[in-house]
Amino acid sequence: MLIHGSWHNAWNWHKVVPLIEAAGHRVICIDLPGMGRDKTPVKEVTLQKSVAKITEVIDQQPDKLILVGHSKNGIMVSQAAEYRPDKMEALVYLAAYLVPDGKTQREYAVQDTGGVLKPYVIFDESTQSTTLDPVIYKEGLYADCEDDIVEMAKLLLSSEPVNTGTTRLELTDENFGRIPRYYIECLEDRAVTPYIQQKMYMELPCQKVYQLKSSHSPFFSRPEELVTLLFDIASIKK
Repeated sequence: MLIHGSWHNAWNWHKVVPLIEAAGHRVICIDLPGMGRDKTPVKEVTLQKSVAKITEVIDQQPDKLILVGHSKNGIMVSQAAEYRPDKMEALVYLAAYLVPDGKTQREYAVQDTGGVLKPYVIFDESTQSTTLDPVIYKEGLYADCEDDIVEMAKLLLSSEPVNTGTTRLELTDENFGRIPRYYIECLEDRAVTPYIQQKMYMELPCQKVYQLKSSHSPFFSRPEELVTLLFDIASIKK
C-alpha cells in the first residue's frame, strides 16, 4: 500500500504500479483526504482523518500489507501502523519523515535548513493549508525527472493541510515498535535532505537502510530501481 507525500496524490505511483503488478503483487494507492480525487475540504483535514482513511482500506484487505510512505506522510504510515499492527508486514519510509512518539513532523522539518522548498511554500490562512510555487518544482522535487513530470505536476498538485504536520504522533513499542521498518534514502534529495533523513533513521533505527542516487521523486525518475528495493524488502519478509 503506497502513501503519497505533501501536495501530491495517488498519481505519484503511476510508473511503479505496473511494475509491481507485473511481478504478481497486489498494490493499493489512495488519495489522502483533501488530495487528488478526495474532495474533503482541506481546512477540515486532520491527522486522524487521514489515518482513518488508511486504516479503513487496511481493514478491507484479507492479508498483511507492506505500507510505504513518501516524504511528509511517513507520519501517516507510523500512526496507521500503531493502530493496525497485526495487519502490517513491514513499514517502508521513502525519503520520509520517521518521527518518534510524542514528536511532530514539523519539529524535524524546521531542522532541515539545507532544503530548497521553504521559501516557496505559500500559506493560506483561510484554509490552514499550503501550496508550493511551481517555479521550484523542478529543482526541489523533480531534479532528475523528465520535463513532462513537471508539467503534469502543475496540473495535479494541490493544497496541503498544515495541522497534520503539527500533530504529535502517538506510538508505542508494543504496536508500532514491533513492526519491521526500512528506510530508502534519496541521496540527491533537495526537499527532505539526506541530512534530516539520516538524522531520523539514526534516532529511530531501521532493520535496513537502502540508498538511491535520486532526487525526492524516484517513483518518477528511477521506478525500476525503486521497485527492486521494494521487492527486496518483500523477500526479506517472506
